[in-house]
Amino acid sequence: MSTYRSTSVASRAKLVPALAAMGLLASACSGGGSGYSGSASGSSGSAGSNSSGSSTSVAVSATSFTRNFSAMASLKPLAAKGKGMVAAILPDTVSSARYTEFDAPYLAKAFQAAGLKQSQYVIQNAQGSDATELTDAQSDIARGATVLIMDPLDSGVGAQIESYAKAHGVAVIDYDRLTLGGSRSYYVSFNNIGVGKLIGQGLATCVSAWHVKKPQVLVMRGAPTDNNATLFAQGYDAVMKPYFSSGKWVKVGQPAGTWDPPTAETEFQQAYTAHRNINAVLMPNDETAAPVITYLKTLHIPPRTFPVTGQDATLVGLQNVLSGYQCGTAYKPIYLEAQAAASLAMYIRASQKPPASLVNGVTTDTQSHAQVPSVLLKPEWVTTSNMASTVIKDQFVPASQLCAGSFATSCQAAGIKG
Repeated sequence: MSTYRSTSVASRAKLVPALAAMGLLASACSGGGSGYSGSASGSSGSAGSNSSGSSTSVAVSATSFTRNFSAMASLKPLAAKGKGMVAAILPDTVSSARYTEFDAPYLAKAFQAAGLKQSQYVIQNAQGSDATELTDAQSDIARGATVLIMDPLDSGVGAQIESYAKAHGVAVIDYDRLTLGGSRSYYVSFNNIGVGKLIGQGLATCVSAWHVKKPQVLVMRGAPTDNNATLFAQGYDAVMKPYFSSGKWVKVGQPAGTWDPPTAETEFQQAYTAHRNINAVLMPNDETAAPVITYLKTLHIPPRTFPVTGQDATLVGLQNVLSGYQCGTAYKPIYLEAQAAASLAMYIRASQKPPASLVNGVTTDTQSHAQVPSVLLKPEWVTTSNMASTVIKDQFVPASQLCAGSFATSCQAAGIKG
């Protein structure tokens, strides 16, 4: 998954009530990232377990997807050829609001645009329960699912589900988070080492722009049990290594890591109390950055003096960027990920091998050492300079909420009309 620990924003979930009304959600959904450790190759690798490997006259690429979902219509011929149901199982509603607000409605929109009827797909949420995620998968297969799109709560339950699916001739697409030691056919996510590099580069740019002298940097991480957190760290560690090695920056500490905001705040406060010279912090996402920024404000640290990074383009994260307390945020347009996963499912359901233009890379499962055919999408670093043209244009965050109250002036300066 990604790190998405975003707060719920009611008006961002405009599509969810409609989706629920159509009976498409068994439950609502959230977390974020991928397990990318390979490279874009242009090779699709092996086909899914129910793929014939035959050539297809229908082709989309990893760069075909847009905000209006227009590319999905080209897959309608596959809908007519396909058999069975596509089931998508999302992990929870706590680690991030993204699953409810974006993934579920975007997946539904992608399936519908590709020609599937409401009876031919289901979107569920495991509500943070391994047992529920496994039961949902088994139930879906019993009901005739031929393809599972799954964001595993953890690799343990993910591997169980994939083993069960394989035994029943059902292909699995790992969605957003890779199942280590699993047997999925494909993986869809953003390049998570690339996400980490964006965060590291964002910190470096911020340190320079905010004129931080002798940077004393605390390096925070996500949960050590999350493979995505490991990959994010690989990305930003690679960016920061030359700064630390040269002595331009000093690495003051590196706590154990967590995706829980209160725990992240505690980790930061303990480090800052012990090392009052800390004047920059690498935070891996917006939700863990938010309480740290609140704490810095209680210490009366002025804006644009103490760089803090983030990820996920949450409302609070973007507002912290606008107010000058956060350098930027790594944004992963979820509509791209949903369309990519739905596209793969359409090919697999129709027993056709997805084109190399779609499956644009491979990902190494570091546990089994398998090379997993993958669709790897490109993240963006969002600051005040491009906020209007990215998250606002994508309607990822409503301008009316972003620019409410004291943020109106900052939005105006950033060219955002609230």
